[in-house]
Parts: sequence; C-alpha cells; structure tokens
Amino acid sequence: MPHVIVKLWPGKSDDQKQRLTETITRGVMETLGYGEDTVSVGFEEVAPAEWTPKVYDPDIARKWATLTKQPGYGEQPAGRRKER
Repeated sequence: MPHVIVKLWPGKSDDQKQRLTETITRGVMETLGYGEDTVSVGFEEVAPAEWTPKVYDPDIARKWATLTKQPGYGEQPAGRRKER
C-alpha cells in the first residue's frame, strides 16, 4: 500500500515505464512517508479506440469529484471544472 495504476496508450518503451515507476515511487515515498517496499506500480495499456469506454467514462467522468488533476480533453461534468 499504496498501489498506483497508470493507464496509457500502447507504445511507451520499457525504459520509459521504468523511469516513470521510479518517479512515482520516489514521489509516494517523499510525499506520503511510505517505505519503498510498500509501494507498487502497474501499467495497463489501453488502445486509443477503447480509451473512452474503458478509462474516460468509468475512471475519469464518473469519478470527476475525486480527481486531483483533471484532463483538458473530453466532456467535463457541468460546474465541476477546477480553476487552473
């Protein structure tokens, strides 16, 4: 605990994923005070054609109020957009 899942389009290299894993792990450790052994990171590749039904609708639009960083794409729920 914590476990971070990164959903992204296919095509990023193993090196890019490893560097992002290290950045996320370091950030969790420094910000939340967890040890390295408690952090796990996973990647789920989602094809662009499947992004809306598999990621945007269930994980972004339906959970808008829980997002700490909203995307600048897609249809945002009315009255819910945070100031940048």
